[in-house]
Amino acid sequence: MSLQCGIIGITNVGKTTIFNCVSDNKVETNANAFSASRSNIGSVKVPDPRLPELEKLQPAGKLIPATVEFVDVPGLAKGSSRGEGVGNKFLGEIRNTDALIHVLRCFEDDRLPHIDGSVDPVRDLENIDFELQVKDLESVQKKIGRLEKIAKSGDADAKKGLEVLKRLNDHIEGLNNARDFEIKPGEEKYIDDLFLLTIKPVIYVCNVDDRSAVGGNAFVEKVKGQLSGSNAEIIVIAGAQEAEISELENDEDRMEFLNDLGLSEPGIDKLVRSAYRMLDLQTFFTVGPKEIRAWTIRRGMTAPQAAGVIHSDMERGFIRAEVMKYDDFVSLGSEQACREAGRFYVEGKNYAVNDGDILHIRFNV
Repeated sequence: MSLQCGIIGITNVGKTTIFNCVSDNKVETNANAFSASRSNIGSVKVPDPRLPELEKLQPAGKLIPATVEFVDVPGLAKGSSRGEGVGNKFLGEIRNTDALIHVLRCFEDDRLPHIDGSVDPVRDLENIDFELQVKDLESVQKKIGRLEKIAKSGDADAKKGLEVLKRLNDHIEGLNNARDFEIKPGEEKYIDDLFLLTIKPVIYVCNVDDRSAVGGNAFVEKVKGQLSGSNAEIIVIAGAQEAEISELENDEDRMEFLNDLGLSEPGIDKLVRSAYRMLDLQTFFTVGPKEIRAWTIRRGMTAPQAAGVIHSDMERGFIRAEVMKYDDFVSLGSEQACREAGRFYVEGKNYAVNDGDILHIRFNV
């Protein structure tokens, strides 16, 4: 799946540190503002406790988790929409992502000066939102201009599009994000082609110091107050500490480090799983002695489409999918037991794959 989750935020908030915690592509961090000249892209493994459970019943040569792409977009600043700092280039790169992880600095560090002179995550959040809103307004107003010319000829669809876009324009001008705009049935077609920045789903990451990894701090409380009532997901991560933990090769050492922080699992794992859900992704498995693998698909994909994720020939020559549910396989203990219990299903081209399905694809090309 070529879906991307973009990591954004004011410069020097710890975005690249967060990226390095999860990505197979480690990059250098720098305390100098606007030192990055390009975005970093990395493949991120999605933590899934079901994989080792499957291996207990079917020993395999290797376990391969599902993955999703993260993009570390260089830090933005007030005025980015006018070309300040890295400016429009990276705002454009944000447009190509499918969802956003907005990192907010919630820690003090004299060695890492804040570009605005003080730590205030709510101000940073508002500044980034404003820059994205400015770019969205440009897109909306350009389309309004195009539709006004068409509407003069009496085109009813253009007139309807104008009504929708003018409402959206007023909404964004009021310093609101497009994701909070009420889109009525049938109005999506006037908006979808704009690829608005503020319409993308977002997770907020409060990057805190080590002592605040469990209970948060005053900065985190300010963020929660700002986002109260928005149903926004907020995750607290001690980025610098988790970066050290991610470098440890031994699982026992990692768990000991986490326990010292009062954590049962890395906050980064929660972030990756949340991002996976936010992208509307789900997992199916293939199970065999060579490998047990988790595959990534969009929710609602059919069995042939899921087969195509494995190989295009499988989709082209799809005959049927043999399906077991993860819970049935684990509780009953084997494929044969699933067959005997009537929990082994043969599905055709219209079958919508569910999260956790174990599939064996029959095909002919």
